[in-house]
Amino acid sequence: MLGPAILMGQSKHRENCLSLGLDCDRIPRHIAIIMDGNGRWAKERNESRVFGHIHGVNAVRSSVEAALELGVRHLTLYAFSTENWSRPAEEVNALMDLLVTTLVKEVESLGDKGVRLRTIGDLSALPIDCQEQLRLAEDGTKNLQSLDLILALNYSSKWELVEAIKQLMKSDIDPKDLTADDVARNLSTNQIPDPELMIRTSGEHRISNFMLWQLSYAELYFTPTLWPDFSKEHFYESVRDFQNRDRRFGGIMDANRTMSKKG
Repeated sequence: MLGPAILMGQSKHRENCLSLGLDCDRIPRHIAIIMDGNGRWAKERNESRVFGHIHGVNAVRSSVEAALELGVRHLTLYAFSTENWSRPAEEVNALMDLLVTTLVKEVESLGDKGVRLRTIGDLSALPIDCQEQLRLAEDGTKNLQSLDLILALNYSSKWELVEAIKQLMKSDIDPKDLTADDVARNLSTNQIPDPELMIRTSGEHRISNFMLWQLSYAELYFTPTLWPDFSKEHFYESVRDFQNRDRRFGGIMDANRTMSKKG
């Protein structure tokens, strides 16, 4: 039986969806976002790239709030890829400092909203103080259930798949019996459902080594909006676009919009 708080939350989500003209029963359970365009946004203002990252925090906050309002259960943000280490040291250091200071400031408000913080990626390469702040934030929110906010840090899908293969090679699974489920159980996201919608800002049309396995059947939404300008309205529009698509998963849709598999 659902408790009063959960029922009240569901009622509020439905009210929010209806007010935005969205189908309350077709809200993506998991949305992933490639937050792109901070550098270009700053360049347009004759500022450093770090200036763009600082202002990108506002878009993170807006996206979390929008996800909470609609009842999205999981929100993954591609915050730092393994390839980002090749950027200038000043920018990398500023990104790490920004991550830590933002976590310290935001973790209490996240907790008040029922947001659980999770991370995926090779955290061992991050600065020690950053690792510690992440651990504290994860531990402090581990029992919260309104929204899983998943930060992909020092993450790449190729790294993740190699790590999964290493784990499988150490297991007693006979290669002849290996299944897709076995691979999925060894990914960083093994406790999280695959994204149904992936958003990328800034106008680029690629997924940049992000969740290659998990995005197999996700709907991809590309917007020219640069990340610091990404607002709640942009988030709602991406969900609206998602709801206007027929998700067939390799099947076909008949006249009654029921799915049947073909070959």
